[in-house]
Amino acid sequence: MGLYDSLIRPALFSLEPETAHNLGLWAISHGLVNQSLSESKPTTHFGVTFPNRLGLAAGFDKNGIAIGQWRKLGFGFVEVGTVTRHAQPGNPKPRLFRLPKDRAVINRMGFNNDGADALARRLEKANPGIPIGVNIGKSKVTPVEDAVYDFAYSFRLLAPMADYMVVNVSSPNTPGLRSLQNKEPLDRLLAELKSIDSQMPLFVKIAPDLTLGQVDDVIEVVQKNKLTGIVATNTTLSREGLTADPHQDGGLSGAPLTLLSDGCLEYIRSQADASLVLIGVGGIMCAEDANRKIELGADLVQTYTGWIYGGPNFVSEIVTRLNP
Repeated sequence: MGLYDSLIRPALFSLEPETAHNLGLWAISHGLVNQSLSESKPTTHFGVTFPNRLGLAAGFDKNGIAIGQWRKLGFGFVEVGTVTRHAQPGNPKPRLFRLPKDRAVINRMGFNNDGADALARRLEKANPGIPIGVNIGKSKVTPVEDAVYDFAYSFRLLAPMADYMVVNVSSPNTPGLRSLQNKEPLDRLLAELKSIDSQMPLFVKIAPDLTLGQVDDVIEVVQKNKLTGIVATNTTLSREGLTADPHQDGGLSGAPLTLLSDGCLEYIRSQADASLVLIGVGGIMCAEDANRKIELGADLVQTYTGWIYGGPNFVSEIVTRLNP
């Protein structure tokens, strides 16, 4: 058992989850977290070269405050956000819950972030050293019927500083947001963003809870609008696979999400054009999970909850064993 397992993780897990998260992010942003780096296995997709296939998923560094540190921890890329046009506090606390027995987390954060303008200022000064994705969502104060204009503001502002952009229409924690995954509103939204910058690599992040028919609609709209790809998947509202239901609202991530996310990824790969780039995320708790996503069709993979449970050496252990 390493130092992280025996000492650091128990200390962090003794704190309220959001407090522990903020403390960890502060330590990372100040260069206080070190990790032995693994040998690089570069890969190139949509004209961008990634040092390796493993990225940090959106949600950990929403505001890009540690943007210059992620390469030092071994990640091949990082996705900041979800960021919204308007700064917002998110949902009432408590809103983050650990489920250690299941190696899982439930969150109902509600897109708490400093807003697109603040992130733009940070990115202008940033020296990330690895590709940066920016994940954008809808502000809570913006009615769903006006979501296009809200997304467009963040996209127009942040795209020039990103290597790729992600439209998040799948978080379960913003009222009405998931309705934007439906065919007509999604088509309208993506068409507007492509009209702003047709060259910017653009992805849509979807929920693992969609029916196959709904996934088919997403694929159709994505290909019609010539998006770069799909991020599969976000958190789930399902509680299947838990040893006990904590009866907390929010999105479930971690080990119980693995099969559901893998199934969605595999289906998309089987139905979509081969040129569509897929980023596999959801339930990556070890190198086998990451490699399975690659085998199922992911070009790149991302982790978040697995890293929380696995500790600083988790990234290096996965990257070392990733399929080339």
